[in-house]
Amino acid sequence: LYFSSLTVDRVVYRFQYFFGHSLVHRDEAVGITMDFPPTKLDYHEDMFNLQSQSRFLSLFKAQDGRIALILESTVLYPQGGGQPSDTGLIVFSGSDFKFSVQDVRSKDGIVLHYGVFEGSNPDIGMDIEKGKDVYLTVDESRRKLNSRQDNLVLHSAGHLLDLCMQKVGLGHLAPGKGYHFPDGPFVEYKGSVPQGEMAVKQKELEAEANDLITKGGKVYVAILPYEEASVLCGGNLPDYISKGSTPRIIKLGDSPGCPCGGTHVSDLSDIIAMKMRTKKGITKVFYTIAS
Repeated sequence: LYFSSLTVDRVVYRFQYFFGHSLVHRDEAVGITMDFPPTKLDYHEDMFNLQSQSRFLSLFKAQDGRIALILESTVLYPQGGGQPSDTGLIVFSGSDFKFSVQDVRSKDGIVLHYGVFEGSNPDIGMDIEKGKDVYLTVDESRRKLNSRQDNLVLHSAGHLLDLCMQKVGLGHLAPGKGYHFPDGPFVEYKGSVPQGEMAVKQKELEAEANDLITKGGKVYVAILPYEEASVLCGGNLPDYISKGSTPRIIKLGDSPGCPCGGTHVSDLSDIIAMKMRTKKGITKVFYTIAS
């Protein structure tokens, strides 16, 4: 893990770290009437369920030629909060229609499943009737832990880093941008660390993270009333969480919780280990996980 002097060193998706808005392609917002209720997010209730049933609401072809399906609910995670989207398969009940989901995004609470219909004719499913039952399956190899540089592990490691920042005396640096993709995951914090302290803080962060990983701890996730969520998060919630809402909270072991809409490991020990490095500049902390 290291601190970088660059504000952005790659094409980074813009989002709020804890409750980030998904990246939306420009063609999604052009000429499309999104007159649908918010998509129910089944993975919020059970992160480890990889299958669900829903109903088909609509589809459209984007300007780039991709097809997007809109459903009542989904078990597929849309890209956001620094975490890549799931991929998977949608099968239509009572027909041979199968839709390969290559990307998932969210627009104003409506989840868009981008992909193609399987078969020789890619437009074969364009006239499917509204209300048809569908069955969704998540690509387990992308969601789960068969690859140690997996999205789910990297996202959890990013939250663990936030916790360790507090434990080594850097809790006054509020987390900003985060990027939990395999090609260089990082969390950027608001503020800076004095040049003379960076090497020491690097070692302290790495030691603290690996100590917590070695001890392990269950990862708790729940959707709670505002007041209960506030207590679980140490007595307060970020300003962007509106009072009276029911935020989704993640809690790592015995540590205070925080709002998050992403998917995570079931135990801190699943991360295995974290490696950290430091570099002068703004407090942008890169991390890697053990293979």
